[in-house]
Amino acid sequence: MSTFDERKQIRQHRREQYVRLKNECSKMFPVVGSGKYITAPVITEDCQPIRNPVVALETNLDANANRTEMAKELTSNGPLDMKVVQWMHTLHQIGLYVKRTGRTLLFYNKPENLSKLQDILSVYAWIDIDVGYCQGMSDLCSPMIILLENEADAFWCFERLMRRLRGNFQCTETFVGVQTQLSNLATVTQVIDPKLHQHLETLGGGNYLFAFRMLIVLFRREFSFCDSLYLWEMMWALEYDPDLFSLYEELELNLEKAEGSKGKSKPTQKYRKYERENMKIKSVDAPLPISVFLVASVLKDKSSVLLHQARGLDDVVKILNDMTGNLDAKKACTGALKLHKKYVKAKTHCNSKSMG
Repeated sequence: MSTFDERKQIRQHRREQYVRLKNECSKMFPVVGSGKYITAPVITEDCQPIRNPVVALETNLDANANRTEMAKELTSNGPLDMKVVQWMHTLHQIGLYVKRTGRTLLFYNKPENLSKLQDILSVYAWIDIDVGYCQGMSDLCSPMIILLENEADAFWCFERLMRRLRGNFQCTETFVGVQTQLSNLATVTQVIDPKLHQHLETLGGGNYLFAFRMLIVLFRREFSFCDSLYLWEMMWALEYDPDLFSLYEELELNLEKAEGSKGKSKPTQKYRKYERENMKIKSVDAPLPISVFLVASVLKDKSSVLLHQARGLDDVVKILNDMTGNLDAKKACTGALKLHKKYVKAKTHCNSKSMG
């Protein structure tokens, strides 16, 4: 319900906010915003800055340049607090994955674009210290930088995307963030293709960990670059729910929205096709994301091959890896919607019988 001028004002405010955050990170570690990226640890396990970190430069200068000055900067303000230490531990990890991101894309042949990716991920790791940086986040951020020329705009698009997906990256010693979706994938496959599910269980793949990468980076590696973007657009359009507003806007705006909607029924026509189908299931559980059905669609498509050629989990992984870059996004989405409809019908029938 915003106007063009309001959106322009919000965009400008967010750009200024990003500059402040980036400057804050740069003061703690001068490589941020310098056109360089880190490829080795910058801090030891006992929280001491490393005096000679490996730094890749945007220019053709010697990689050893300014190392001593950088180390001095790190210690000039006395001992580092634990939040800073935790953040610094992630910087070289970010750099390593930045270096591997988009190797087939000409865009990332330019070091300044790799540096931009490093800066965005470093700033995000600073503002979300609980998640920091995890493998796969560079794959999600990369398209934002390619599509949006302004670095701050790319950062805020990535930050909003992470609000939606950050649960996938929250891990403990006993729980992997994406584990719930893997469990849901097992349930869905058991309903729509019990024979395949039984075969995977026999092979020891009943936890569906072989599908981890597909879910964690939203198929960025399974589809071509253009197809993965097309797929993302379709997924998020299909999943549109007016209540998603609360994920993306600030607290005061959420309160205004809530106060304005008190006592009003939710018009179902504002929900998109996928969410309208979900509303048919009378369940206290959160609706399954369409990404689960997209993986199920891929597995269903490869069902015959998996049943006849997979004699172990290594075979399952190989068959799925062989699909990389060769999948059709539109076909996968169409298949996912068909499977979702079938699943909703089965769940609705099951719920009706239990109530009866």
